[in-house]
Amino acid sequence: MFCAVAAWSCVRAAGDGDLAYGRERDAVLLAGERQIARLTTLDPARADAETAAWLSVTTGPLHRELVRDRQAAAEALAGTGSAALGTVTGAAVTRLDTRAGTARLIATVEVELTPAGPVPGPVTERRRYEAGLSRTGEGWKLSDLTALTPQPTGGTP
Repeated sequence: MFCAVAAWSCVRAAGDGDLAYGRERDAVLLAGERQIARLTTLDPARADAETAAWLSVTTGPLHRELVRDRQAAAEALAGTGSAALGTVTGAAVTRLDTRAGTARLIATVEVELTPAGPVPGPVTERRRYEAGLSRTGEGWKLSDLTALTPQPTGGTP
């Protein structure tokens, strides 16, 4: 009887660990998708708010880079008048270290670019990203973001 109870306890404990790992992986995936969409969405009419939103979803080296370049980015964004709407169409966690609080993710994003001025309409690009995430006191945040080869899917160049 004791052996049966001990075996059941071991199996249950292993299952709890797997369940916790799965929940953490899902949290990383959801955070990464939302944050990549945030960083690929730009509204020139709200340049200051956009750059503040970028800072709210980043940490580490990416955050420091955005802080350093915030003013120039806001001015450039406001000056172009072009808008972008990023939508994550697919993503996967490629690495998760729950003890270290780090993760890697890949994602595909459709970015609808709406240029300023008399242009026939928006252009949609399909982009791929690799991202690093770090666990912070506020949850998972992007610590690096690398654009991979862009692939136009249609529209006017």
